[in-house]
Amino acid sequence: MNPEESIDSVVARWSAQARWTVVTGAGVSAASGVPTFRGAGGLWRSFRAEELATPEAFRRDPRTVWEWYEWRRQLIAAAAPNRAHEVLADWSRRQSGFTLITQNVDGLHERAGTRNVIRFHGSIWELGCLESCRGPARRWNDGRVPLPELPPRCPDCSGLARPGVVWFGEPIDPDTLLQSERALDCDVCLVVGTSSLVYPAAGLAAVARERGAFIVEINPEPGASDVDLVIAGKAEEVLGRMDSLIH
Repeated sequence: MNPEESIDSVVARWSAQARWTVVTGAGVSAASGVPTFRGAGGLWRSFRAEELATPEAFRRDPRTVWEWYEWRRQLIAAAAPNRAHEVLADWSRRQSGFTLITQNVDGLHERAGTRNVIRFHGSIWELGCLESCRGPARRWNDGRVPLPELPPRCPDCSGLARPGVVWFGEPIDPDTLLQSERALDCDVCLVVGTSSLVYPAAGLAAVARERGAFIVEINPEPGASDVDLVIAGKAEEVLGRMDSLIH
C-alpha cells in the first residue's frame, strides 16, 4: 500500500462517532524548531538528554541541569505550533471522542488550542518544590524566559525548585496513567512522531490494540512493530494531507 492509499484508509475511519486517540512524541515539534530528545539534537555541551534528565543528575549538579532546561525553554518560547499541532487542535475541537496523549513537555499542543490533552511526561513550564513544602503536588506554572534565578527557588519555602517533568527512572503520575488508560478505549490510535522506545509511553499503542483499536504509526523512520499500518513521513505533512481529505 502506497502512502496515499494508507492515508485514505485511515481517513475512511473518520466519523463523528469515532473515538480517536493520538499519541505524540518529539517528531511532532521538530518542524517548529524544537530539537528532538534523541539523536544529534539531543546533544548539549557534550551532555546527552539521558545524562541530564535524571534525579541523580539534579542532585549532583542542579545548576547545570537547570541551564539545560533554560536553554530548552528559550528555544520553545521562540517556536510556534506547526501544521501538525494545528491539525490535531482542529480535530480536538471537532471530535467529541478525541484525546491527545503527548510525551512532549513543550506545551505547543496547548498553544495551538488542543483540547483534552494528557501531558504524559509533565510540562517544562511547570516547576515543583524539591522539598514538597505543601506536599508532593506542590507545583506552579512559571513561563518567564529567562528565569530570574538559576536554579530557581520555591516562592513559599525558598527551597530548590525542579522542572515539572518526569525524569528517567521516575514513575508516571498515577492520575495521568489512569486518564491515559481510559483514552486507550478508542477506535483509532495514531502514534505520531515518536520512536516508541521509552516506556511506559511506548506501550500505550499495544494496550489500545489489545482493546480492538486500529493502530497507525506516522514517523519518518517507523520503529514500532505491533501496529496495523505504518505511514513513513513527517507529522506535519501526513496529518496535513489527512486533514485536507477529512474536510
